[in-house]
Amino acid sequence: MPMDFVNMHRKFGFVSRLVTYYKNTLKFPEDISLNLPTHTGKLAKNWRDSKIQETPLYADKHKELKYYSPKNPIESVYFSIRDFRNTKKINKTIKEFNLNDFDIYHFDGGMDLFRDSRFALSLKDKKKKIVCCYFGSDLRTRGVFKTMDDISDLNLTVEFDHLNIHKNIHYIYFPFDETEFKPIQKNNSKLKIVHSPTNRHFKGTDKIIPVIDEIRNERQVEFVLLENLPRDSVLEIKSGCDIAIDQIGGESGGSGYGKNSLETLAMGLPTVTEFSEDYFKFLGDNPFINSDITNLKKNLLRLIDSEELRKDLSKKGMEWIKKTHSFEAVNNSLLNLYSKYNIC
Repeated sequence: MPMDFVNMHRKFGFVSRLVTYYKNTLKFPEDISLNLPTHTGKLAKNWRDSKIQETPLYADKHKELKYYSPKNPIESVYFSIRDFRNTKKINKTIKEFNLNDFDIYHFDGGMDLFRDSRFALSLKDKKKKIVCCYFGSDLRTRGVFKTMDDISDLNLTVEFDHLNIHKNIHYIYFPFDETEFKPIQKNNSKLKIVHSPTNRHFKGTDKIIPVIDEIRNERQVEFVLLENLPRDSVLEIKSGCDIAIDQIGGESGGSGYGKNSLETLAMGLPTVTEFSEDYFKFLGDNPFINSDITNLKKNLLRLIDSEELRKDLSKKGMEWIKKTHSFEAVNNSLLNLYSKYNIC
């Protein structure tokens, strides 16, 4: 998603760079990577997952904003050592790519290159504009870094429930280049239902599979489960399917949609996912089939049995993406916020 913001900026004539801590493992496009050492393996993954699972998915409307603080002395020492170890490499990258010479800085997750926010503080001293962007679960689980929150000129989120946590944050649709995708003519002897979880727990995969098994006893369909594949392969396979399921949350899974859903909508696939009632209402008229585990089977059967419904939703999905998530639409929204907060 951050790379999509960069591509959007560049399309409209801005000089934009993306700096990441680590090389990604899924072959997504990259720009400047610090290529810092990171902990991998099952133990590290389980620790990261536990940080997410310990916080409720849906934000209480009266939930107070949480400020990050180390959970114990070991964590505090760990990040101090990490900053010390990475200082030389980060400063070298800042100098090599002239990273002090930009006008506006977006910080993903409201987090600086250093845990103590020294880079952002130095930018603020130079009268640069600071934008904190919350793209995922950080605001729910970790909270905000108080220093970053205090110096931020604008806070953005693409997560609806963040509006209940942070009282000074603005929702923005994340940019998506719908021109990269075209629906293709499909002649599947069996309708193909695709599901591509990055994390089975949060996508509700283990709840979805038994429902699909029931449907396969009643209809001629094929279930395409895509896991641990390169992105190019996932996109190619998804484009040949007829219906997509993003996530069915309930108590343990997600709510709403992400880039996965926009890809399937842009490919012309009717897309099933679960929203909270408030979130679905917030979006207004939209092309999604809002489903939970109790009505997933019924809604899938409706789609399977009606080619006309699938065609109508296919058209509606592509039109909705252009109106809300296209580079042009999001860029206009962002520039309006820049103007409102005297950022440019």
